[in-house]
Amino acid sequence: MATTQRTITVTEQQNEWIDAQVVSGHFTNDSDYIRDLIRRDQDRYGEVEWIRNELLRGEQSGEPRAFDGDLFKKKMTAKYAGSSR
Repeated sequence: MATTQRTITVTEQQNEWIDAQVVSGHFTNDSDYIRDLIRRDQDRYGEVEWIRNELLRGEQSGEPRAFDGDLFKKKMTAKYAGSSR
């Protein structure tokens, strides 16, 4: 994968934090740490998008129906009574 060099500006406190992450041995250098932050942010964004799409799908699925919690519990108890789950 091709790489591109970037220059960023951080506060002294942020710089100390980055250095501490590298010194702790979790990352080989500051670039490794920043790349890890970006990967995690990308993953989180993907999860948020999935949730957003599922919420939209639910909203578009039709009118809501009443939910009877007691009836649900009875059905699940009957279905799974005695199972080893």
